[in-house]
Amino acid sequence: MAVRLKPLLPLSVVPHNSNPSNPFFAFSKKSHFQASAAKMAANEVQSKASSNAKIIDSHLHVWASAEEAADKYPYFPGQEPTLPGHLQFLLQCMEEAHVDGALIVQPINHKFDHSLVTSVLKKHPSKFVGCCLANPAEDGSGVKQLEHLVLKDGYRAVRFNPYLWPSGQQMTNEIGKAMFSKAGELGVPVAFMCMKGLNLHISEIEKLCTEFPSTVVLLDHLAFCKPPTSDEENQAFSNLLKLSRFPQVYVKFSALFRVSRLPPPYQDLAPLLSQVVSSFGANRVMWGSDFPFVVPECGYKGAKESVSLIANEIPLSSSELEWIMGRTVMELFQGQWLPS
Repeated sequence: MAVRLKPLLPLSVVPHNSNPSNPFFAFSKKSHFQASAAKMAANEVQSKASSNAKIIDSHLHVWASAEEAADKYPYFPGQEPTLPGHLQFLLQCMEEAHVDGALIVQPINHKFDHSLVTSVLKKHPSKFVGCCLANPAEDGSGVKQLEHLVLKDGYRAVRFNPYLWPSGQQMTNEIGKAMFSKAGELGVPVAFMCMKGLNLHISEIEKLCTEFPSTVVLLDHLAFCKPPTSDEENQAFSNLLKLSRFPQVYVKFSALFRVSRLPPPYQDLAPLLSQVVSSFGANRVMWGSDFPFVVPECGYKGAKESVSLIANEIPLSSSELEWIMGRTVMELFQGQWLPS
């Protein structure tokens, strides 16, 4: 799927927050974004009203409020949140942004205690899907925990955080392979969080995909690939694109503030999205906000609108944008969100 990209300024001449001749870089993150996105937002709402396409967020978190943590859902020691991420705040943000549903990823704030997220899934079964957190404990208990969370609590995906593996071990160890294989048997995708860089984990991901081709893979946050400015970053992005050869691999175009070098709407990511769509196809790419971390960056609504602005720079077709903004996730978790 070839995608043509509108010319953008070279990164070398676009400093992060200074360009006196261009007011885009003179505003604060929120004030600029709100001004530039207003017209697009109105057009997007009109477009959605005509097509009835659902908007599904492929990546967000929810955790207990301070009161809930004290009463019933304690935080994991040392992982107390520094910003609000409770359910009512999330629902408010989703309503304001006209987002219809989401995949909730188990937050590190509760680590392997899934009781808070499970309670949210039970309260809103038609709105949310759960992604649990894999426990790579050396005793192998994580395999049974995964099975329980999927079969008993209804989770539909699992996240592999490589930094939770025992020191010196990789996700391809015996426990990792057992959980990855079990995920395939259960029909739940495995999401990889490569926060310290894709290059550190590419061989593990390739080995698991090769050995277990029936297990679907999600790469969180563009696999943490930034717009390349070095040989190492070029190699990381090249590795990401090469993963398209595995038909079970999908890419989350999520947490844009984590991978962009610019303020919102993160237009330096347009070339990356163009190449990812060309390599994987729009039907293997999905938008995600990374709520609540995105809220102080550009707001929840701004996270959604950034994708439409970036897509317009490429440009993507309305059909391709529809896949990225919700249809990919809906196809992946069939039966969860019914078409309008």
